[in-house]
Amino acid sequence: MDGDRQRTVLGHSGGAYGVRGWIKVVPETRRRDTLLEYPEWQVHGAHGWRQCPVLEARAHGAILVARLEGIADRDQAQGLKGQDIAVWLDELPELGPGEYYWSQLIGLQVVTTNGVRLGSLDRFLETGANDVFVVRGETEHWLPYLTGEVVMRVDLESRCMEVNWDPEF
Repeated sequence: MDGDRQRTVLGHSGGAYGVRGWIKVVPETRRRDTLLEYPEWQVHGAHGWRQCPVLEARAHGAILVARLEGIADRDQAQGLKGQDIAVWLDELPELGPGEYYWSQLIGLQVVTTNGVRLGSLDRFLETGANDVFVVRGETEHWLPYLTGEVVMRVDLESRCMEVNWDPEF
């Protein structure tokens, strides 16, 4: 059993690729080929998470294509469409103090320094100048991810992020 190990989602299946059980993988990482570094992926389906050894995988344009153990034909591959693909968090490179993987921040409650709850962190966007995170609550807020200016504190244990932000903006 894997006990308290945590997964981090790095992509999702885009459906079948060809007729021999290959799947399309849409990466959700800065480097699209990050998943290629891991010999086993965790795939989340209707019956929960399952471990899938990677038999073959490669970059293919903006996506990846992969053949997983136990997936032998197009129908099985198509059955994975939309399912999250993750690796164990403890297998990722260690980060420095104050650094986080985006997947660790998704779902955090976002609260202003004045105690106003904005909602939960829904997703990140890369804009070129700086990353933006989207908070969903009563209204949707798009905030720049600027540590020390906008993002004041992240507490993974309490699942909360404190931001310096006007809730009316």
